[in-house]
Amino acid sequence: MTDDDRRREYPDAAFIEAIQNGHETTQAIADEIGMTRQGADRRLRQLRDDGRVDGRMIGNTLVWSLTDA
Repeated sequence: MTDDDRRREYPDAAFIEAIQNGHETTQAIADEIGMTRQGADRRLRQLRDDGRVDGRMIGNTLVWSLTDA
């Protein structure tokens, strides 16, 4: 499966919506979307690099939130 196929199956909007619905950890977002934690982590980091989400460490957990942009 290519990155384009993954983006069609798991669009950016699904990650944004999961965060809006209160899912903050990578695992919770992955579970909400129905994909692996590793795949969700990769996509969330891409969204962070694009300035669409923020990630911050709380203890040993990376917590995601939406940016103001």
